[in-house]
Amino acid sequence: MQRGALLDAARSLLSEGGTEALTFPALAERTGLARSSVYEYFRSRAAVVEELCAVDFPVWAAEVEVAMQRVDTPEDKVEAYVRRQLALVGDRRHRAVVAISAGELDAGAREKIRAAHGGLIAMIVEALAALGHEQPRLAAMLLQGVVDAAVRRIELGAAEDPGEITEAAVAMALRGVGG
Repeated sequence: MQRGALLDAARSLLSEGGTEALTFPALAERTGLARSSVYEYFRSRAAVVEELCAVDFPVWAAEVEVAMQRVDTPEDKVEAYVRRQLALVGDRRHRAVVAISAGELDAGAREKIRAAHGGLIAMIVEALAALGHEQPRLAAMLLQGVVDAAVRRIELGAAEDPGEITEAAVAMALRGVGG
């Protein structure tokens, strides 16, 4: 119960202020626990972020997968893959996933997160192969790069509306840079 409350508080802090806001004193204050009690559950901020990713990333990935399953053509699957990820940008679970800084996590945690991300990329490989890509796994990684860039642009509060960023990312995914 306390662990869940700590994770929920961490999601809120990350959503409100990014990784800088995620401190043990802030977690203690949000949950009403003593700061020393927070250390009973987590050894570091990185451990909090790692657990958030372990809990939240599969839920987020499942939402992307469901969106892809609802459509039939490979093109529609690519579009759903991009749109669903970008629709999740404001979600507190997504904020936790995005907040990961490789410098804050140990090698084991980074590897777990890379593996989870690999599962997300694997979802789109089949659709890209059906579209005729000679190297669908490479194409999937590059497509995820487009999605990641769009996520960063939305998170920055860029001059463009998030809807415009989403449309541009979908167009790039489906038609490349040729427009």
